[in-house]
Amino acid sequence: MIPAKLPYGAEIGEDGVWRQILTRMSGSQRCPALFLDRDGVLVEEVHYLHKIKDMRLMDGAVALIKQANDRAVPTVVVTNQAGIGRGIFDWPAFIGVQEAIHDALAGAGVYVNAVFACPHYANGKPPYNVADHPARKPNPGMLLAAAEMMPITLSGSWIIGDRSGDIEAAKRAGCAGGVHVLSGHGSEPGERTAALAARTVGFDVKVAKSIKDAGALIPILNDLSSEVSQT
Repeated sequence: MIPAKLPYGAEIGEDGVWRQILTRMSGSQRCPALFLDRDGVLVEEVHYLHKIKDMRLMDGAVALIKQANDRAVPTVVVTNQAGIGRGIFDWPAFIGVQEAIHDALAGAGVYVNAVFACPHYANGKPPYNVADHPARKPNPGMLLAAAEMMPITLSGSWIIGDRSGDIEAAKRAGCAGGVHVLSGHGSEPGERTAALAARTVGFDVKVAKSIKDAGALIPILNDLSSEVSQT
């Protein structure tokens, strides 16, 4: 069920993908963005999170977003939400959790600029039973949509994710790099190895325990004269 009235800045397109621009960026000059996966990165991993009472921000999330806010780096959440596609929960439940996240961030004095969510899943229920949908990570559709709707340059942008698919999505979008974290699903067998395998000459991959120590590794959030390679 798609609600008749959506929250501020939100739309669900004909492709079924959630797009929400929360904070308009001043000026037209493009700049790199920080992309964040949601579950397991921004908030604690809960199997198909859809209840407000289960939402908890990850330790370090507020501090990292403050880094981005202070440097005017647009922060964009990009999240696969197969729970909607599988019928485990609906858009109103998703909205309730999202509003709770925004309220918690606002209460701490920080904000994200936009949220993109893809409900499609190969074994989902119609109309979301789309295999390999272009917006579902590891495909880059949500990142590309953000760059179309916001003055973002993908070539300098970074992502923080707990799955190798998050890192791959950023690579396919033409971003500069990604940080793979062990929180959420990040410690599952093969995830870190697959994430590091995405590293190329033009795409860097760094590793961290969680969002708490990821910020120090991302050039657009720091004045780094030299970078320490992470393995």
